[in-house]
Amino acid sequence: MSNEPNSDVPTSGEPGFAKDIRHLFREIDRDEMQWAFDLWNYDDVRTNAEAIIERIYAGNMPCDVPWSNDRVEMLVAWFEAGMLP
Repeated sequence: MSNEPNSDVPTSGEPGFAKDIRHLFREIDRDEMQWAFDLWNYDDVRTNAEAIIERIYAGNMPCDVPWSNDRVEMLVAWFEAGMLP
């Protein structure tokens, strides 16, 4: 048995999809993007993270109101931390 930490398990300070990211996407956001991918699915968001961030910065995602700086910063922090589950 290895004593090395499991890199798939976020430490307390690192953002994780389940606890920090999934709730950023509302049901309406999920419905609007369902044709391309599922915003409530970790693998889908991880695969499309760069495109999602680009669209948020461009102001065309979400479709109705821009995200607050705190929400954008959380998503970017998750991305930069390695997009943990």
